[in-house]
Amino acid sequence: MALPAPLKPIQHHLRTAQEHEKRDPVVSYYCRLYAMQTGMKLDSKTPECRKFLVKLMDQLESMKKELADNDSITQEVVGNAHIENYALKMFLYADNEDRAGRFHKNMIKSFYSASLLLDVLSVFGELSEENIQHRKYARWKATYIHNCLKNGETPQAGPIGMDEDREADEYGAEGSSGLSHGGSFRGEQPSPSYKDQDQSLDPGPAPGIGFTSGPGSGPTGPPTTNFNNIHIPPGAHAPANTPAELPPPTGGVHLSPEDYTKAQKYCKYAGSALQYEDVGTAIQNLQKALKLLTTGKE
Repeated sequence: MALPAPLKPIQHHLRTAQEHEKRDPVVSYYCRLYAMQTGMKLDSKTPECRKFLVKLMDQLESMKKELADNDSITQEVVGNAHIENYALKMFLYADNEDRAGRFHKNMIKSFYSASLLLDVLSVFGELSEENIQHRKYARWKATYIHNCLKNGETPQAGPIGMDEDREADEYGAEGSSGLSHGGSFRGEQPSPSYKDQDQSLDPGPAPGIGFTSGPGSGPTGPPTTNFNNIHIPPGAHAPANTPAELPPPTGGVHLSPEDYTKAQKYCKYAGSALQYEDVGTAIQNLQKALKLLTTGKE
């Protein structure tokens, strides 16, 4: 079913969901959940939009049943960590390529995909200031590098600055980032996949996402304003973000100050594990924290 025009701002999130259908169903599920929630705000009354959104809801219900045994679906705190870790890993892959002066279509796609997944984190609550900055920087970098390459210019590597005024014009209220399918990047090859051992991103083939450009479509020369909020040295691991809020205790469970301290420690351990890309240990600690807060028992 074709995407109705009023729902165009969610097209790239739906594309990302489709790309991850088999590679990472959790990412696919939350991308669709974000698209559904955003779509409801955009237009849930027009018949064609309502029909599309109902179909998307049915798809989400089906996925939820298929993934019923997956902690990232049944426990939001685990799902939040999964999406954030994935998004920041894509960001860091692109950032490292950028700092090394390796400019190519796949790193542009990775910057942009990271920004889309940071959008998706909003299904769990408000984004942290750090992730808001990462998202803004990633979107700007994707446009800046693309336009430089398109115009035969050599991009300046690293976080040298950002033309914030033009970035704001480019990404506007729709959040469509001035990017559309069917642009100069052809083909439907998959975006980067993770290696089994270190989970780093494999450059892989060129992505199938189009970028539109033209007058006012984004910066093509050196950025004009400093943008030094992101300090991530090459090869760095994803920053650890301890969840700000966990589900409140249910069933009248009384928690002691010691219980809260233990839960905080588990969350910190999970954050540390994510710094070293140890997802298994991170999930175990998040589950311990969740169990303690909801049952009062370890």
